[in-house]
Amino acid sequence: MFEARRPSDSSADDGVVHLEDVSVRYRVPHERVATLKEHAIRLLQRRVQYDDFWALREITLTIRRGDAVGIIGRNGSGKSTLLKVIGRVLLPTRGRVRVCGRVAPLLELGAAFHPELTGRENVFLNGALLGFTRAEMDAKFKRIVDFADLWDFIDAPLRTYSSGMSARLGFAIATDVEPDILIVDEVLGVGDTEFQQKSAERINVFHKKGLAIFLVSHNLDAVRAICNQALWLDNGRIAASGATEPVIEAYLDDVAAREARLAPQNDQPMPQERWGSGEAQIVGVRFLDAQGREREDFVTDEPMIARIRYRARQRITRPVFGVAIYHRDGIHVNGPNTRFADYTIDWIEGEGEIDYIVPRLPLLEGKYDFSATVYDYSCTHPYDHRHRAYRFQVQNGIVKEQFGMFYIDSQWEHRRI
Repeated sequence: MFEARRPSDSSADDGVVHLEDVSVRYRVPHERVATLKEHAIRLLQRRVQYDDFWALREITLTIRRGDAVGIIGRNGSGKSTLLKVIGRVLLPTRGRVRVCGRVAPLLELGAAFHPELTGRENVFLNGALLGFTRAEMDAKFKRIVDFADLWDFIDAPLRTYSSGMSARLGFAIATDVEPDILIVDEVLGVGDTEFQQKSAERINVFHKKGLAIFLVSHNLDAVRAICNQALWLDNGRIAASGATEPVIEAYLDDVAAREARLAPQNDQPMPQERWGSGEAQIVGVRFLDAQGREREDFVTDEPMIARIRYRARQRITRPVFGVAIYHRDGIHVNGPNTRFADYTIDWIEGEGEIDYIVPRLPLLEGKYDFSATVYDYSCTHPYDHRHRAYRFQVQNGIVKEQFGMFYIDSQWEHRRI
């Protein structure tokens, strides 16, 4: 059941989306029927048998203004179904949905485009479907085409557009609104790198204005960059929710555990994950000491250099290199990158190396996994992300501390009073 309200009707807790025990069921037929006639005959004869597939099960949540929620999980876990329920595209089988305010759903960009109409005609067609008048679309038209950067093609039939151009136009139309709730389903990867940055920046502007945002993405770094909350769905149920980083870490730990159970031996290395568009790639990582010797074993409080070698197939402006260190038990130790450090790389092309230099390694004894990444400047589009693909270990050496994970250089002083 849906209950839509204006923002002024919302309750004192400033909630804009409330879901109460929401479940969605799909009915899947046992066997494929070739024609509508055969299906009708079988239906009359009561020979059509179905299996019930519950895409969502008993989802209860409240989202407030200013929350940006990243929805993560494996394929088929119910992420897109949840967005369709919130966006009023799909009725829940059970439960109640209350939405306060105007919703802008970015689910399937350009789904309503007509290939024989021009880009200009499709802008006005989509505007009408979104409920805007001709006069309102006249006022929006220049902004939409400017953002999509399609003036050279706006009067050409849409069938002559590439898929990226169509997606850019769809994104520009769908986001040129003043919604209260923005729903984004895997659209941050549309278009070229420059347009992806513009898309991420526009979504960040919406966030700063206090909109409630729902983002589904397999790009976990985009979720980290945009969202202050995360929701992990597993088999249609909420597995974890709350602050972004703990939820993502719980999800990654679950992924690693699932893959570890499939490994033939218990001493196999940590399963590796890798994602990215591939314009630049991480070729390898070497760990060096202060004398430039390659090592995998280090001592607490001594220097360590992680030398990252990359290969860029084309010129990439202002790339951001990052690393992350994880304790072998899954704890995320840190996640610095060149942008956080105000270290700007104007461009890369071909092969090169970048050093992550730790003058005094603060880690206590243990085994550690190491991620190496290269992203665009907005830190939302991965060129290559090698998640926990490399490893090193640390011995305490002369440091006698044994508890915890970090060595903090300190001293003791005693006084009798």
